[in-house]
Amino acid sequence: MLDIHFIRENIDLIKAGAAKKRIEVDLDRLVKVDDERKMIRQELDAKKAEQNRRSNEIQILKDKEREKVIEQMQHLKQGMAEGEEKLKEVMVEWQKLMLTVPNIPDMSVPDGAGDADNLEVKRWPARSTVEGGEPTEFSFIPKGHVELMTALGMADFERGAKVAGFRGYFLKGDGVLLANAVWQLALKHFSAKGMTLMSVPSLVRREAFLGTGYLPQGEEDLYKTQDGEYLAGTGEVATMGYYMDETLDAGMFPVKFLAFSPCFRREAGAHGKDVRGLIRVHEFFKWEQVVLCKAEHDESVRMHEWLNRNTEEFIELLQIPYHTVVNCGGDLGLGQVKKYDIELWVPGEKTYREIGSTSYFHDFQTRRLNIRYRDAEGNMRFPHSLNSTAIPTPRILVSIVENYQQEDGSIRVPEVLVPYVGKSIIGGAG
Repeated sequence: MLDIHFIRENIDLIKAGAAKKRIEVDLDRLVKVDDERKMIRQELDAKKAEQNRRSNEIQILKDKEREKVIEQMQHLKQGMAEGEEKLKEVMVEWQKLMLTVPNIPDMSVPDGAGDADNLEVKRWPARSTVEGGEPTEFSFIPKGHVELMTALGMADFERGAKVAGFRGYFLKGDGVLLANAVWQLALKHFSAKGMTLMSVPSLVRREAFLGTGYLPQGEEDLYKTQDGEYLAGTGEVATMGYYMDETLDAGMFPVKFLAFSPCFRREAGAHGKDVRGLIRVHEFFKWEQVVLCKAEHDESVRMHEWLNRNTEEFIELLQIPYHTVVNCGGDLGLGQVKKYDIELWVPGEKTYREIGSTSYFHDFQTRRLNIRYRDAEGNMRFPHSLNSTAIPTPRILVSIVENYQQEDGSIRVPEVLVPYVGKSIIGGAG
């Protein structure tokens, strides 16, 4: 959420930012409703001052004069009650409109309508930039992860769909070992960055989703319970809610969390896309990096680069080819100022697939969540927030299996995962 005073003073800038994000917002209506809100409050303040003045008069008046003032105060109270009710109605619309105002994208964010317009800023390893070459070379035609994992008993997709429905899956045997190995390596790698470890809830109240910006716009992609809670698609929601409605000590910053949680997404906007395998499943697990820092743009930029590099380093440990893209305006969410996507090479499809994102929001989320701190000058501020996917499973298995496959259908285990898996080959002699 942006400050209403900032919105009014920078309305053309915000309109331009909304256009860059391809987000429709009625700022003119918001300003009109805000004018009405301020007018009603001014009228109420004036009536309250008059009520206080009349109350003091009553103390010194007698008989008929006193009765006359009391009668006038009854009319005044009635007018105030009507004004309060009118203000409530106006505030409902005002708050709804405020929740639709997008954050302003950074100047470095490229223009574009969707993910096809994102710009590559890095490719690893660098040799994969050779024209016509592919990041992972095979002397045979590589298979897709569904065929490989099914043949090796690592996953069962047919029974997954039978039991869990569309996009359901079972991980089995070495598939489970490999997924758990990724979790253990992630725990070691990211905790070494000085992060506080947390296991966070996936069943979360509506307020945290509103605060992080996943509601009201993204409701169709969330699972909702009969009691009004929602199942989160990322540990970011619960982790950001951890300090909701609290005032923090500025000496805490930067606050760095590494959060683990089950995640759930309906993938409502992905009908017909990636319907096979582990790319777009409804239920998965994820390590998430979340940071709160001082309300300084330069600090947000520094932490953004640091978080993204943490994940790049993890992928490099696994020796999986990847590239990093900066997201265009049309591929940014409501609150994001800037975002990177890291995409891993998938040999079976001969393309890169997103494995995670890194975003910063300035004070967009903390203002909505009412997380504050007092700066060195004694001023109350909203800290800046950032989040980044550390690693999701089982999606990471797609690139591991496909990049490490061998001609006989076996899979080499990445060297850094061997101690956790307990073997160097899946489907071979080990």
